[in-house]
Amino acid sequence: MKLSARNQIKGKIVDVTKGATTSHVRIDIGGAVVMASITNEAVDELKLAVGKEAYAVIKASDVMVAVD
Repeated sequence: MKLSARNQIKGKIVDVTKGATTSHVRIDIGGAVVMASITNEAVDELKLAVGKEAYAVIKASDVMVAVD
């Protein structure tokens, strides 16, 4: 699969929490954890589960920057 998004970060799924229609999938990308909110249907189709490798693909029109 090829994507136009340049931010493709490989990691390991550390948590999948299903809600009524939406799941939260947490991916450890090497010390940091990113979370995606996706449909339960997508979780089932992709067979996402804790311990599986997956990519966090980030495509955004805006990126916020903060400092302490």
